[in-house]
Amino acid sequence: MHDQIPSDTSAKAAPGRGTAEEPLAAGLKQRHLTMLGLGGVIGAGLFVGSGAGIALAGPGIVVSYLIAGVIAMCVMRMLGEMSAAMPASGSFSVHAERALGRWAGFSVGWLYWFLLVVVLAVEATGAAQIAHGWVPAVPQWAWVLGFMVLFTGSNLAAVRNFGEFEFWFAALKVFAIVAFLALGLLAIFGVLPDTEPVGLANLTDHGGFLPGGWQGVVSGVLAVIFAFGGLEVVTIAAAESDDPVRSVARAVRSSVLRILFFYVGSMLVIVTALPWTAQKAGLSPYVTVLDRIGVPSAGQIMNIVVFVALLSALNANLYGSSRMIFSLAERGEAPAFLLKVSVSGVPRQAVLASVAFGFVSVLLNLKWPDSVFLYMLNAVGAVLLFVWALIAVSQLRLRRRIEREAPERLVLRMWFFPGLTWLTLAAMAVVFVLMLTDDTARPQLLWSLGASALVLAVAGVRELRARQSPVNS
Repeated sequence: MHDQIPSDTSAKAAPGRGTAEEPLAAGLKQRHLTMLGLGGVIGAGLFVGSGAGIALAGPGIVVSYLIAGVIAMCVMRMLGEMSAAMPASGSFSVHAERALGRWAGFSVGWLYWFLLVVVLAVEATGAAQIAHGWVPAVPQWAWVLGFMVLFTGSNLAAVRNFGEFEFWFAALKVFAIVAFLALGLLAIFGVLPDTEPVGLANLTDHGGFLPGGWQGVVSGVLAVIFAFGGLEVVTIAAAESDDPVRSVARAVRSSVLRILFFYVGSMLVIVTALPWTAQKAGLSPYVTVLDRIGVPSAGQIMNIVVFVALLSALNANLYGSSRMIFSLAERGEAPAFLLKVSVSGVPRQAVLASVAFGFVSVLLNLKWPDSVFLYMLNAVGAVLLFVWALIAVSQLRLRRRIEREAPERLVLRMWFFPGLTWLTLAAMAVVFVLMLTDDTARPQLLWSLGASALVLAVAGVRELRARQSPVNS
């Protein structure tokens, strides 16, 4: 039998099955959460990785980002609805447990934790490569070590330190996007010096708006959808705010539409300002556009922005992974020693456990980037979609229960429920099928399915043992 919705509507209601007060500190302010929601997904995937999507879809990349963004926006609305009704440091892991059982909470929690600590290695290595280019005398491994120590210290201190780091990191990224959009539009309309109005010619010339047809758009979706990962952290962080219910509702409302605007707007400016064929392989499309309109040192400016974006993501992922494993420990799904909390309300053991595995991932990435670490990266490549799917299924189950038991908690509601939730699930199922048919994406999906099956098997064994135990845990 599933748990009932907790009767205590206070911000300190404990997640999972417990009734004790949440021991984590409430040190995050609304501005921290809002900027975390805005900046959480603006990373290297947008600034650099978008070039691969443009190469596949041409101007149609705008449609690809729109499709992927709408899926992500719907998932975040569902997650926001549940997080406002039941704020918890474990967020969707707690929701999955309440909706589907302990096996679901265990599986999605551990998979997401593994995803974050593996991706953390990519971000640390990427930032170190940029820094090493600036200061070649300092070896790449030393930069990695410095970054890991810096953000471990930040996460071990009071949670407001994390909030301040992320606020200013995200603010710089948001400023960079807004400045790029403004400069790009001025160039398109011929307002900048030495520029002529380009109109919409670049959207229709060079093979048309869809030079690769709808297959190109589909390939673009597969290339860009994972760039929207990271939005989930805002609902994890909301549990440590002064007013989790209102904070998460406001953060979700303000972030999803703006992020869609940033992503789709950026792509529209890029493919309008320049022919899509002018994009250079391996070079950020943002740099290509800024170079063309005469911004001096555009490459170095974008390097700084990408550097900050990587460090921001590293910081956020370390935070998110520590809170997720702490929540698992609260519910008896991870070792109990991870429950130790400092006097400032920080789960230090959970932070250290997450960063320890993060260090291992970084070492594997530096030593065996094309073998051991590649397998790990592939193993988590499609986990985000698995997490999103469980969020949607959980919302389908919990929405009815919340309406029946505590309707006043539905301060944020999913649009057109349940139709749009089912439609979002169907869209994710289509993405899974498309990944199976895509030669590039298939290995990633199969490795991720293997990792998910392993975690599900462990969860099943634990569930069976719990049922057979004389005293049900």
